[in-house]
Amino acid sequence: MNGRGYESMHERFRVNRRDFLKVGTAVGAGILLGTPDAWAQEQESKSPAKPATNLKDHLDVPRTAHSLPGPFPGRVVEIHDPRSVVEGQPDGAVIGTMFGQGLQALTGREPTESFQLLFTPDDVVGIKVNPVGGGLISTRLELVDAIVTWLTANGLPRRKIVIWDRFDYMLQDAGFTTERYPEIGIAGLQTMDEAAMEEGATDDSRWLDARGKHVSEGRFDREMSYWVDVEAPQDRNYLNQHVFNGKDSYFGKLITRRLTKIINMPVFKNTGNGISIATKNLGYGAICNTGRLHQRLGFEVNTEVSAFPCIRDKWVLTVVDGLVAQYEGGPMPNAQFTYDWQRLYLATDPFALDMVCQQQIVAKRKAMGIDVNEHPRYTDYLHYGEKLGLGIADAGRIEHVTV
Repeated sequence: MNGRGYESMHERFRVNRRDFLKVGTAVGAGILLGTPDAWAQEQESKSPAKPATNLKDHLDVPRTAHSLPGPFPGRVVEIHDPRSVVEGQPDGAVIGTMFGQGLQALTGREPTESFQLLFTPDDVVGIKVNPVGGGLISTRLELVDAIVTWLTANGLPRRKIVIWDRFDYMLQDAGFTTERYPEIGIAGLQTMDEAAMEEGATDDSRWLDARGKHVSEGRFDREMSYWVDVEAPQDRNYLNQHVFNGKDSYFGKLITRRLTKIINMPVFKNTGNGISIATKNLGYGAICNTGRLHQRLGFEVNTEVSAFPCIRDKWVLTVVDGLVAQYEGGPMPNAQFTYDWQRLYLATDPFALDMVCQQQIVAKRKAMGIDVNEHPRYTDYLHYGEKLGLGIADAGRIEHVTV
């Protein structure tokens, strides 16, 4: 996570003390990304009743022409090129060609017509990357380059593009900097003070303001929240990582007030027996105060957050980075389980896309000798999305196009 670019498979993920702190606190506290064991745990007893939420208050908001599942419900394009990444080294030219071919296979149109189908030059487009595990399993810069090139070639000014994630420091670690992307916005919904997480640390001045409030409070929209009847921990480490610790998970103002369209760019990786791809990249990436939700709602958060109009009506395209994939140990990065997968996936329907990817990760895990639990809990949230009209999860209705 040193931001030096992409090195060999064995060199490109060296865990120094700073990196160990980030991974250690996330896994040890089960907060930042959700303890992997909590996501993967097999519940022998009956799951607790689902807590009340405010989702129903937002479901009746009229949809727009761009609402999920977009113009191609149920269609998923998978494109493979063995030259795209070799021993962890990406080839930007090949990746750019793959993206163009995949886009045409998805829309049936040339790049300019595809742009016009989804965007206008007046849009403000947010590119939601996944920077976790920068240099190992994060969204590849070369793929983001290809999408930026497509957007700007069709008249979208660079100043109307924002590369974003929930945590600002992760963007920096993964190489998403203003030096790499001049004139393009680089935005984290929140900051987190890593030093304050160290054992014995007492200096909170970098994440608490003079009022004793998190410095990132102003980046979240107090008028748009995902309310869930689950109490949050009250300790300082939780507040440091989650900004708020009530029953509201607020959406970032970047999403609610600035962006008009969203391109989601997750990576191809597992979360226990489930996946951490399209819907999770936005479901847990667009709101704060999520640590309290993992055990009570798990994957359902992905679906319910996607159903809010500020996501549902703006999320127009998903491009999955499957160039280097991870089949075990997720959602945290683990070099032992990564492999060159050399694929991209494109869809306007993220639920169909996640179903295809779930099936492929299960097949990979079995091939690697892992005892896979295929309980419906790992795909129920996708069928829930279909019930809400957000996409297609029925495998028999999915059109899986391979290029």
